[in-house]
Amino acid sequence: MSRAFVKENEDQVPELPERPQSPHPNFVTPRGLALLKQQLAELEQDKHRHATEQNLLDKEALQVIERDIRYVQERLTRAIPVDYAQQPKDQVDFGAIVESEDENGVKRSFEIVGEDEADPNLGKLSWVSPLALALKDAKVGDTVVWKRPAGDLELDILSIRYPAA
Repeated sequence: MSRAFVKENEDQVPELPERPQSPHPNFVTPRGLALLKQQLAELEQDKHRHATEQNLLDKEALQVIERDIRYVQERLTRAIPVDYAQQPKDQVDFGAIVESEDENGVKRSFEIVGEDEADPNLGKLSWVSPLALALKDAKVGDTVVWKRPAGDLELDILSIRYPAA
Protein backbone atom coordinates (compact mmCIF):
# COMPACT_ATOMS: atom_id res chain seq x y z
CA MET A 1 0.00 0.00 0.00
CA SER A 2 1.28 3.43 -0.89
CA ARG A 3 2.18 5.77 2.02
CA ALA A 4 1.00 8.79 0.00
CA PHE A 5 -2.47 8.64 1.49
CA VAL A 6 -1.55 7.86 5.10
CA LYS A 7 -1.68 10.72 7.58
CA GLU A 8 1.19 10.59 10.00
CA ASN A 9 0.83 11.93 13.53
CA GLU A 10 -2.85 12.55 13.00
CA ASP A 11 -3.30 13.46 16.66
CA GLN A 12 -0.56 16.09 16.80
CA VAL A 13 -1.49 19.76 16.89
CA PRO A 14 1.07 22.16 15.45
CA GLU A 15 3.01 24.18 18.01
CA LEU A 16 1.77 27.71 18.59
CA PRO A 17 4.27 30.54 18.88
CA GLU A 18 4.40 32.19 22.30
CA ARG A 19 2.59 35.50 22.74
CA PRO A 20 5.25 38.22 22.76
CA GLN A 21 5.90 40.07 26.00
CA SER A 22 6.28 43.83 26.01
CA PRO A 23 9.86 45.05 26.34
CA HIS A 24 8.68 47.70 28.86
CA PRO A 25 8.50 47.27 32.63
CA ASN A 26 5.07 45.90 33.58
CA PHE A 27 3.77 48.69 35.81
CA VAL A 28 0.28 47.87 37.05
CA THR A 29 -2.44 49.66 38.96
CA PRO A 30 -4.08 47.74 41.83
CA ARG A 31 -7.06 47.19 39.51
CA GLY A 32 -4.75 46.02 36.68
CA LEU A 33 -3.07 43.49 38.98
CA ALA A 34 -6.47 42.17 40.08
CA LEU A 35 -7.57 41.87 36.44
CA LEU A 36 -4.46 39.83 35.57
CA LYS A 37 -5.11 37.49 38.51
CA GLN A 38 -8.76 37.13 37.45
CA GLN A 39 -7.73 36.42 33.86
CA LEU A 40 -5.33 33.70 35.03
CA ALA A 41 -8.02 32.07 37.19
CA GLU A 42 -10.46 32.06 34.26
CA LEU A 43 -7.87 30.54 31.93
CA GLU A 44 -7.09 27.82 34.46
CA GLN A 45 -10.81 27.01 34.71
CA ASP A 46 -10.99 26.83 30.91
CA LYS A 47 -7.94 24.55 30.86
CA HIS A 48 -9.54 22.19 33.36
CA ARG A 49 -12.75 22.08 31.32
CA HIS A 50 -10.93 21.44 28.01
CA ALA A 51 -8.46 18.94 29.50
CA THR A 52 -11.27 16.46 30.06
CA GLU A 53 -12.15 16.38 26.36
CA GLN A 54 -10.21 14.16 23.95
CA ASN A 55 -11.03 15.36 20.45
CA LEU A 56 -8.72 17.37 18.20
CA LEU A 57 -10.69 20.61 18.49
CA ASP A 58 -10.29 20.53 22.26
CA LYS A 59 -6.57 19.79 21.91
CA GLU A 60 -6.16 22.92 19.82
CA ALA A 61 -8.22 24.97 22.26
CA LEU A 62 -6.23 23.54 25.16
CA GLN A 63 -2.97 24.50 23.47
CA VAL A 64 -4.18 28.11 23.05
CA ILE A 65 -5.30 28.24 26.68
CA GLU A 66 -1.97 26.84 27.92
CA ARG A 67 -0.09 29.43 25.86
CA ASP A 68 -2.29 32.21 27.27
CA ILE A 69 -1.72 30.92 30.81
CA ARG A 70 2.05 31.11 30.29
CA TYR A 71 1.66 34.65 28.95
CA VAL A 72 -0.45 35.87 31.88
CA GLN A 73 1.79 34.11 34.42
CA GLU A 74 4.78 35.96 32.96
CA ARG A 75 2.85 39.27 33.08
CA LEU A 76 2.15 38.61 36.76
CA THR A 77 5.76 37.64 37.44
CA ARG A 78 6.92 40.88 35.83
CA ALA A 79 4.19 43.03 37.46
CA ILE A 80 5.39 46.12 39.30
CA PRO A 81 2.50 47.48 41.40
CA VAL A 82 2.49 51.26 41.62
CA ASP A 83 1.61 52.90 44.94
CA TYR A 84 -0.54 55.96 44.25
CA ALA A 85 0.60 57.49 47.53
CA GLN A 86 4.12 57.71 46.08
CA GLN A 87 3.03 59.50 42.90
CA PRO A 88 3.52 63.28 42.58
CA LYS A 89 0.14 64.89 43.32
CA ASP A 90 0.78 68.01 41.24
CA GLN A 91 1.91 66.39 37.98
CA VAL A 92 0.94 63.61 35.60
CA ASP A 93 2.53 60.23 36.22
CA PHE A 94 1.47 56.57 36.21
CA GLY A 95 -2.05 56.17 37.62
CA ALA A 96 -3.05 59.80 37.17
CA ILE A 97 -6.53 60.72 36.05
CA VAL A 98 -6.15 63.80 33.88
CA GLU A 99 -8.93 66.17 32.87
CA SER A 100 -8.10 68.17 29.76
CA GLU A 101 -9.67 70.55 27.28
CA ASP A 102 -8.56 70.79 23.68
CA GLU A 103 -8.30 73.88 21.50
CA ASN A 104 -11.85 73.22 20.24
CA GLY A 105 -13.31 73.26 23.74
CA VAL A 106 -13.73 69.47 23.94
CA LYS A 107 -13.11 68.12 27.45
CA ARG A 108 -11.62 64.66 27.91
CA SER A 109 -10.55 62.51 30.81
CA PHE A 110 -7.61 60.11 30.61
CA GLU A 111 -6.26 57.61 33.12
CA ILE A 112 -2.65 56.47 32.77
CA VAL A 113 -2.58 52.68 33.36
CA GLY A 114 -0.52 49.58 32.61
CA GLU A 115 -0.37 48.06 29.14
CA ASP A 116 -2.68 45.16 30.04
CA GLU A 117 -5.35 47.47 31.43
CA ALA A 118 -5.27 50.02 28.60
CA ASP A 119 -8.50 50.68 26.70
CA PRO A 120 -8.42 53.97 24.77
CA ASN A 121 -12.18 53.78 24.16
CA LEU A 122 -12.64 54.07 27.94
CA GLY A 123 -9.98 56.77 28.33
CA LYS A 124 -7.48 54.31 29.83
CA LEU A 125 -4.11 54.98 28.24
CA SER A 126 -1.09 52.72 28.36
CA TRP A 127 1.70 54.53 30.15
CA VAL A 128 3.88 54.03 27.05
CA SER A 129 1.32 55.38 24.55
CA PRO A 130 2.26 58.59 22.70
CA LEU A 131 -0.47 60.59 24.47
CA ALA A 132 0.48 59.32 27.94
CA LEU A 133 4.12 60.15 27.22
CA ALA A 134 3.08 63.65 26.09
CA LEU A 135 1.07 64.11 29.31
CA LYS A 136 3.85 62.81 31.61
CA ASP A 137 5.13 65.40 34.08
CA ALA A 138 2.55 67.99 32.96
CA LYS A 139 0.94 70.14 35.64
CA VAL A 140 -2.41 71.87 35.92
CA GLY A 141 -2.38 74.85 33.56
CA ASP A 142 0.18 73.31 31.19
CA THR A 143 -0.56 72.78 27.51
CA VAL A 144 0.66 69.59 25.87
CA VAL A 145 0.60 68.60 22.21
CA TRP A 146 -1.20 65.39 21.36
CA LYS A 147 0.44 64.14 18.15
CA ARG A 148 -2.26 62.24 16.28
CA PRO A 149 -2.48 60.82 12.77
CA ALA A 150 -5.41 63.20 12.23
CA GLY A 151 -3.19 66.14 13.18
CA ASP A 152 -1.70 67.62 16.32
CA LEU A 153 -4.08 68.83 19.02
CA GLU A 154 -3.24 71.04 21.98
CA LEU A 155 -4.61 69.94 25.34
CA ASP A 156 -4.83 72.22 28.37
CA ILE A 157 -4.48 70.33 31.64
CA LEU A 158 -7.47 71.21 33.86
CA SER A 159 -6.95 68.79 36.76
CA ILE A 160 -4.84 65.89 37.94
CA ARG A 161 -5.87 63.38 40.56
CA TYR A 162 -5.01 59.87 41.63
CA PRO A 163 -7.46 57.16 42.72
CA ALA A 164 -7.80 56.60 46.44
CA ALA A 165 -5.26 54.04 47.61
